[in-house]
Amino acid sequence: MKLTLLDQDGLAVVEGLPDEAFMSTVADVDRVIEACLSNATTSVLLYAENLTGAFFDLSSGEAGAILQKLRNYRMRLAVVCAPGRVQFSSRFGEMLAEERRGRHFGVFETHGVAREWLNS
Repeated sequence: MKLTLLDQDGLAVVEGLPDEAFMSTVADVDRVIEACLSNATTSVLLYAENLTGAFFDLSSGEAGAILQKLRNYRMRLAVVCAPGRVQFSSRFGEMLAEERRGRHFGVFETHGVAREWLNS
């Protein structure tokens, strides 16, 4: 899968493709970072299917490793995840509630809401 650069309303966003696998391991976040640095943006929009298999299970450590690496580069991640698409672990839900207070990571039901959040 390749990442695309979308530039709308003055906001450049590196975006994954819906319904396509992208990250098979945590190390694949480096490709996201490269794409952002190459395109001079700090905004990333991915779909649930783009993430590692255990991203939404906080006990796996995958979400923490990916989010920390993006934070180190001051990159914001919006994930589009339609209701019922994936099962969040209970701890992931707690982490997500905590993340809502910040501006680094969010999970949204639609592409439009995710873009709006990145643009805020």
